[in-house]
Amino acid sequence: MALRQLWASRAASYLRISVFNRPFSTVLKDLKYADSHEWVKVDGNSATVGITDHAQDHLGDVVYVELPEVGATVTQGEGFGAVESVKATSDVNSPVSGKVVDVNEELSSSPALVNSSPYTKGWIIKVEVSDNGELNNLMDSDQYSKFCEEEDSNH
Repeated sequence: MALRQLWASRAASYLRISVFNRPFSTVLKDLKYADSHEWVKVDGNSATVGITDHAQDHLGDVVYVELPEVGATVTQGEGFGAVESVKATSDVNSPVSGKVVDVNEELSSSPALVNSSPYTKGWIIKVEVSDNGELNNLMDSDQYSKFCEEEDSNH
């Protein structure tokens, strides 16, 4: 019995290390990325926007997300809201221009979804894209991974 408890204790400490001291951030292949650490997933004229795993990792525990109103206009590279963590408050910039058609209301009561699920449950807004050509100004997953590595090595 004692051996089983020792094994469980070692397993738990191993899991804690692998979950919280991640040497790299997850970057998904089918998304586009802004140099201000937002991601966008485009499906036709609709775009879902959130902050990257890299961004949430650097921010720490998110305690509040400021959401825009549905119907608001967003412009590529300009702020539309903010993410407040235990460390800092950061503006969230839109990687695309268009009209906000949906906001993730779940973040009002569960802002930590930005930390635990930045690419799925932690999305922030959905936008009706006004200019798909703007996507050419964004990075793909390989470019973004290199960008993050360079940024981290300069700090």
